[in-house]
Amino acid sequence: MLGQHRQLRIQVNQLKDGGIFCLALWLAHYLRAGVLHDLLHLERTIEPWDEFIWLWFVIFPAAPLILESQGFYRRPLFPRRRDTLWILLKSCTMATVGIIIVMFPLKLALARAVIILFGFTAFIVMFGHEELMRHVLRSRLGQAQFRRKYILVGDRQEIEHSRRELAAHPEEGIDAVAELDLTTQPAEALVDLLHQHSANGIIVQGEHSKLGEIEKVVQVCELEGVEAWVVADFFKTRISKKSFDEFHGRPVLVFRTAPEASMQRVLKDVMDLFGAAALLLGSSPLLALSAVLIKLTSPGPILFRQQRCGINGQPFTMLKFRTMTTDAEQRKHELAVFNEMSGPVFKMTNDPRITPIGRLLRKFSVDEFPQLLNVLKGDMSLVGPRPLPVDEVRRFNDLAHRRRLSVKPGLTCLWQVSGRNDVRSFDDWVRMDLEYIDNWSLWLDLWILIKTIPVVLLGKGAK
Repeated sequence: MLGQHRQLRIQVNQLKDGGIFCLALWLAHYLRAGVLHDLLHLERTIEPWDEFIWLWFVIFPAAPLILESQGFYRRPLFPRRRDTLWILLKSCTMATVGIIIVMFPLKLALARAVIILFGFTAFIVMFGHEELMRHVLRSRLGQAQFRRKYILVGDRQEIEHSRRELAAHPEEGIDAVAELDLTTQPAEALVDLLHQHSANGIIVQGEHSKLGEIEKVVQVCELEGVEAWVVADFFKTRISKKSFDEFHGRPVLVFRTAPEASMQRVLKDVMDLFGAAALLLGSSPLLALSAVLIKLTSPGPILFRQQRCGINGQPFTMLKFRTMTTDAEQRKHELAVFNEMSGPVFKMTNDPRITPIGRLLRKFSVDEFPQLLNVLKGDMSLVGPRPLPVDEVRRFNDLAHRRRLSVKPGLTCLWQVSGRNDVRSFDDWVRMDLEYIDNWSLWLDLWILIKTIPVVLLGKGAK
């Protein structure tokens, strides 16, 4: 299955599952307010559903994130039932606890029976849906709709390689119904095979020396109106993801290691804009108080400005509340021997340059809040690799480290919610940044933002 098709299927399932969890909450309220109330003759009535409908806006995005974190969308098409049961049990428990966490500080009076029923209902409805889909996909009708017939094209070795790949992934629903060996058969022979097997498309592999024959094969498919999947592995890359696009009407094979332009990227930009504006507005009293305390307790400017590397290394001026003495940059060379981080980055516990107020601001990451202005300007994102000073980037001893510059830097990222004070190796830091880039999705950004909240509130901030 093409990666684009697989990603689309996951996105559709995420929307569907978010809707199922929302339905489960409504059913739980309906059962407690109506069925159980009448059946058990309960004296206490509960608040109408209209007062809690806003919880849908929490559950709908949160449920797919929880399922994703438990590997629900990475299962094979026909997983073992006990695996599905275990994942759903953990996910529904986490969703139930999440509802409690959301409602407790807000002091909302949703009946406890509704919350418990929500977990059970979500589990039953999700598992019932999974069983129904398993039955449908294994039925004759489901197989007819789901499975696709493809012809393998290339030389004998390439055809065998394609056949092994298809055999290793039967859940993708692709059947190899015929073969065309380009070393012994002309491209025109494909026409009869397409007619004979009513194939949905072809999978063609070939070295660059066979491009002429491959072009003929594609032209045949063009006339027949079937898909042609050309396995374009002429260039042996290790990391780059390949995609086709067009450049002024001409087809282009694109190699990229960063997330491609997509609707998710657009939504990320929208989330950055409105999220940064909302956080600035909501935290304005705290920001004003911090500015006053910095001004009253130490000489120097309120804001610290430094040139940092943005996307693709483009320098920009990053803003922070000043948490150090004004001669901090000059004293940095004196303290280099105490650096606790391997590589070009400087990190030190109990840095003597930090002011008392600065230590408090750092503990709760308040010093980072002015960077919301950088997000509004478009230099940064809410989530992304942390921006490094220009001079530290220049000291990279491994060019592969520069790939972390392929996306916008962010206020928070994967390594910051994974025990950032325990990271001592710059290689580990970069590894987690690249893990974020290679696995990026809007759901991952939302998950990181949610994980950042307790990190900030509990004072697990930067040193």
